[in-house]
Amino acid sequence: MSAQVTAAPPASGVGAAPRRRRRRHRLLIPLGLAAALLTTTLVTHAVDQPDADDHGFLSPVATGDDGGSRLAEALRERGVTVRRETDTLAALLAARDSPATLFVPAPALLHPDTVGALRSLPSATRLVLVDPPRRVLDAVPLGIEPADRRWAAQAVEPDARGLPCPMPELRELGPVAVGLQRYAVSPGASAPQFCFDGGLARLLRIPESVVVVGASDPFRNDRIDEWDNLAFATALLGGAGRVVWLDLDGPAPPPTFGSGDSGSPAWSPTPGGSTEYGGPGGGRPGGEGDGDAGRGDPGRGSDGDGDGDDSSAGGSDPPNPLWSAFPGWFWALLVQLAVAALLAAAWRARRLGPPTPEPLPVTVRSAETVLGRARLYEKAGARDVAARTLRTAALDRLLPRLNLPPTAPTAEVAAAVAARTGDGPGRAEELLYGGAPDTDQDLLELARALDRLTRTVAPHPADGPPPTAAPHPHRPEGDAR
Repeated sequence: MSAQVTAAPPASGVGAAPRRRRRRHRLLIPLGLAAALLTTTLVTHAVDQPDADDHGFLSPVATGDDGGSRLAEALRERGVTVRRETDTLAALLAARDSPATLFVPAPALLHPDTVGALRSLPSATRLVLVDPPRRVLDAVPLGIEPADRRWAAQAVEPDARGLPCPMPELRELGPVAVGLQRYAVSPGASAPQFCFDGGLARLLRIPESVVVVGASDPFRNDRIDEWDNLAFATALLGGAGRVVWLDLDGPAPPPTFGSGDSGSPAWSPTPGGSTEYGGPGGGRPGGEGDGDAGRGDPGRGSDGDGDGDDSSAGGSDPPNPLWSAFPGWFWALLVQLAVAALLAAAWRARRLGPPTPEPLPVTVRSAETVLGRARLYEKAGARDVAARTLRTAALDRLLPRLNLPPTAPTAEVAAAVAARTGDGPGRAEELLYGGAPDTDQDLLELARALDRLTRTVAPHPADGPPPTAAPHPHRPEGDAR
């Protein structure tokens, strides 16, 4: 009870707590820097890659970074007529008048009931789609499917796959930033023509030609001067001499269906979410099909009365844009970081294995240790634990003096102690193996009795003569050291 606990020198112990904090900082600082770098990268990428539904995205009249006014002006300077349309059906009709290029910079905004109408374009019309979603590729259908997608657009050569580009107007260009979304042939489809390492696909179908571009960078104001983006965009769109630019500022509303009785074109929905063209002669342009095939239901007027709004109710919901906003490896990395965070939290919350004794970093006087531990017992009201600790310490001193092993029976220990003190074995057994004291005063009496017993049976060399001698003048009787 009176031994001192000595460990590291005081000079080195003063900085123990800061050292522990520094060790924690060695882990927290790199993780914080990695989190800050990841957050900055994500925010920068979100700003750099605009969404198709952003205001002014690839609009021929928008002068912002994401607009297409510079491309429209470059086309006009080359003598190309640019016609801006904000309605899908109006743009489809405008593309039929004469050879033209129908430019759809935001196919994701097309309404499901008008996507199928893209199949009815005449053979003199080129359809250009910029990064269309899978639902548009499947609805037309185009016979291609999205392949791997990069984090940012990459500048690639026209013949990046080792084969010359099949489009003569693009064959002599340099690198173009179209390597964002790459495409592959759908199973069972006819082989399309690829350029720019799969970033551009052309499908020669009857009656029209469809070109799918995997990135919007070559058409945007802020990227059109990079690489050969300007030459690529003007050559792709200006070949027919007339461009019908479909400028959608948001998701397109359901189409308005006409009856076609007055000679005006009629649009009628067909199964599968598509839309067919019907003129005065009915069917597709050129008189194919039944004369009534293209007529709309008279009950579906342009004012939306009747069941006209039910045509869009059967369309499937668009995919969650959050999943397509980031590549697949980003979500895998996010899951790994979450698992690592959970493992780190579990590791910090519970240490596995038995406690490991460590030397104290400072020198602590035994009296201060006893006093601090006693105050903890007192605050918790743990008289039973305090009594058990006192009895265990007494037995640790008594048993070696009595030549008894630690596993000696209770009766044998009590008899040996009684033979030394002259008290009865019952008194010794009660003192060493009795119950917990009821009050603090009883605990104090137990401590004094155990101290007298150990001084009598196993006196310490520094304690002087046993209690039968005269008490020390400067030490109260029963004072525990």
